[in-house]
Amino acid sequence: MHLLSKFQSFLLQGNERTVLAKKNIIASLGLKCISILISLQVVPLTIGYIDTVKYGIWLTLSSIISWLSFFDLGFAHGFRNRFAEAKAKGDMQTAKEYLSTTYAVLSILFTLIFIGITVANHYIHWSEILIIDRQYNAELHTVFGLLACFFCLNIVGSVLTTMLMADQKPAMASLIQTGGQVLAFITIYVLTKTTAGNLVNLAIAFSGIPCILLLIVSFFIFRTERYKPITPSFRFIRFSLTKNIIGLGGQFFIIMIAMMFIYQFMNIIISRVKGPEAVTEYNIAYKYFNTLNMFATIILTPFWSAFTDAYTKKDFRWMKQVHRKLERMWLIFILPVSAFMLICSNQIYKWWIGNDVKISLSVSSMVAIYVLAQTLVGVYTTLINGTGKVRIQMLIYLFFSISALPVINYGCEKMGIIGALLFPTVVCLFQVIMGRKQLTKIIMNKDYGIYSK
Repeated sequence: MHLLSKFQSFLLQGNERTVLAKKNIIASLGLKCISILISLQVVPLTIGYIDTVKYGIWLTLSSIISWLSFFDLGFAHGFRNRFAEAKAKGDMQTAKEYLSTTYAVLSILFTLIFIGITVANHYIHWSEILIIDRQYNAELHTVFGLLACFFCLNIVGSVLTTMLMADQKPAMASLIQTGGQVLAFITIYVLTKTTAGNLVNLAIAFSGIPCILLLIVSFFIFRTERYKPITPSFRFIRFSLTKNIIGLGGQFFIIMIAMMFIYQFMNIIISRVKGPEAVTEYNIAYKYFNTLNMFATIILTPFWSAFTDAYTKKDFRWMKQVHRKLERMWLIFILPVSAFMLICSNQIYKWWIGNDVKISLSVSSMVAIYVLAQTLVGVYTTLINGTGKVRIQMLIYLFFSISALPVINYGCEKMGIIGALLFPTVVCLFQVIMGRKQLTKIIMNKDYGIYSK
């Protein structure tokens, strides 16, 4: 009972914004543990269902589909900040207008994108793009079409989870996402027992099941007492608000496009230079170490919209306290845990994957450094994103994106997976330096010139 009372005291101690963040972090941690366990178990399950080569093809194709998220023109991020600002000011009508407009714009945009992809898919020669056997062409056309369909639907449906995060309820958003993962995992498990390995079935399980769940949950959430007043409505669509969303969202869009060149072509380059088996090796190591990034994201996510709220209300004292605590979290927890994970990596791989895939210590070490850099840059960019002052991020990513593809390709040719990861790691470290400098200026209310944009 004594421990329980101390925990309750810790949970309720501090600013209302801090208390809400703590509750969301604790709830999200529990959900993320389930999510991580599923993501770890689904790898050997999927490799067993298909094979190592097909799994590498699947990962590469999935990463290509994920690029579609960049075509939301930064709307999701822009909407998140504008919705949070309206809520902080108590302007619920404007919040509803932002929500309705975002749904409308993304529905129109991704309907057009899906039509374009469907047409283009008929003319794509996947065997030439991925440098694989032609026997996979017909199957990959079907898989790509299914993935595109579900992904476009998911982008529109995800306005709900973005709204929940803007409303400082990321745990509820995590619950929906974890529920989708659980159902997808169960479906894949059933498929392994009842069908032969098939990428089409995998696409329906991985993408279709979570998408359908999201749409069903959206229907019911907007009928709850809390969210019924802001339920999206045709009458509240204000296309004139698009410029307010896309003004900030446009910068996020440029950031995401630049990041695509720096981070998202990794699987394609590794597949072309080293083959699909190398993609599998890289992704298994990345999934393992990225559990740290996932935990860091759980802690950081509530503070994006909390920083929007605090910055709107000019609560710089609270912002400074949070900044210091998150830096200490990285130094005291993330850094030593990553070192421990590296030491145990070979044993974990054998327990997790068995002997199907071999991952060298040098690859594990480079992936660990890469993930560490990602978690640290996340501390600064998440908080800065909450203030909407993302111009410096945009310029840095733009600068590095120009040379990203040839440099990553050259590194991969010379040093394999390790060489491919060097460039994005350097970009992360550069963002850390500039991000910390800008965040300090914002918190001290001395963000003049480029630091204020």
